[in-house]
Amino acid sequence: MSAQKGRDLLLKISDGVGNYITVAGLRTRRLALNADAIDVTDTESTGRWRELLAGAGVRRASISGAGIFKDQASDALLRQVFFDGVLRDFQMIIPGLGVLSGPFQISNLDYRGEYAGEVTFDISLDSAGALTFVAN
Repeated sequence: MSAQKGRDLLLKISDGVGNYITVAGLRTRRLALNADAIDVTDTESTGRWRELLAGAGVRRASISGAGIFKDQASDALLRQVFFDGVLRDFQMIIPGLGVLSGPFQISNLDYRGEYAGEVTFDISLDSAGALTFVAN
């Protein structure tokens, strides 16, 4: 895989009726995948090396982004989903790799503005169920 443009990493939110809308104005996006390790080391562990239980633990994903406020349909939808406290399906399109999809909760929605600048926002999402990944 060759290098990819960062602007091609897209975050999309479901409108609730099967369509996905690109979250407008995002300048930076980040996806983090994590899994908790379950330590099963005991006194009989070979060489006293730590042992982990395969396939156990909690898997989770978090998505974050920052950008400019554009007051478009996606901005209004993000605000409504946040204030309603509902889970919504999101997609993260990773160029050259595939699409990660599933339910997320908006855990942070932060707006700010500099005196001589544009209004910007930060958003954080936490996975809220099973995710799927479809490779390109």
